[in-house]
Amino acid sequence: MPRFDLPLSELTTYRPDVREPADFDEFWTATVRDARAAGGEVILDRIDSPLRTVEVYDVTFPGFAGEPVKAWLLLPAADAGPLPAVVEFNGYGGGRGLPHERLAWSAAGFAHLFMDTRGQGSMWGGGGATPDPHGSGPAASGFMTRGIDSPESYYYRRVFTDAVRAVDAVRGLDRVDATKVVVAGGSQGGGIAIAAGALAGDVAAVLADVPFLCHFERAVGLTDRDPYQEVVRYLSVHRHAGERVFETLSYVDGVNFAARISASTLFSVALHDLTCPPSTVYAAFNRIPASDKEIRVYEANDHEGGGPYQWDEQVRFVRERLG
Repeated sequence: MPRFDLPLSELTTYRPDVREPADFDEFWTATVRDARAAGGEVILDRIDSPLRTVEVYDVTFPGFAGEPVKAWLLLPAADAGPLPAVVEFNGYGGGRGLPHERLAWSAAGFAHLFMDTRGQGSMWGGGGATPDPHGSGPAASGFMTRGIDSPESYYYRRVFTDAVRAVDAVRGLDRVDATKVVVAGGSQGGGIAIAAGALAGDVAAVLADVPFLCHFERAVGLTDRDPYQEVVRYLSVHRHAGERVFETLSYVDGVNFAARISASTLFSVALHDLTCPPSTVYAAFNRIPASDKEIRVYEANDHEGGGPYQWDEQVRFVRERLG
């Protein structure tokens, strides 16, 4: 597949004007405050696992509106802590799966919480266990247009709030150093990590691989791949809803969250990525005001990006900053 987006020389300075609601900060401050005020208990149940070098815990923590969200927590068995921690978010359609599917971070000496994505977990992988107990108006298949009539009812408002509460949950664990919590994810998980990095407050680092959920108005018009095409299909039926839809999406746009990140940040981008076009990734990366930010470029890759090579980059990046 030939490159289809801007040349790299233009991407590195690409800084488009992106729709930003006047009440963006007020909206999210109130959303997070209300979720925290809803309370709820973090429950850890250690499970009998065949894994011997890590301790495995089935976690339930309060997310949006205090609703229970599932996660796996893996801790290095030989290390009493306090440990640096990575809170990781999943790609589109996947759930938390099974504990043995993701051992790298705990093997590297980190506490690792892998969050289930509410309502997802039935498209690929080992499945999910967290419902999304909220109704929706008319929507296209998938998750992108659920509740898109307003930012208050929109699906990703709930997901991003869950992510903040996942960080809160990890910070409260006895074996975790609350000053050394990192948020991470790829694709949808990368978009969630950007939001969590802006909203959770004082995270140590943000690791966003080929992030989704950025610069919606360009992405929807540039790529013909899902999940962005879900928005196109919706608008092809609801022909006069464009202004309302993009206004709602502006409340969850990674470009607007990126402008509010103060932590050390590592992105990755793939120049042949038809799912999350490079210009949408750079639109977010170039808005990060923090001086300590880096991006790894994979010139010949599609949405797989750097894959395992990028994890090597991530662990080096985090260790250099956390010690």
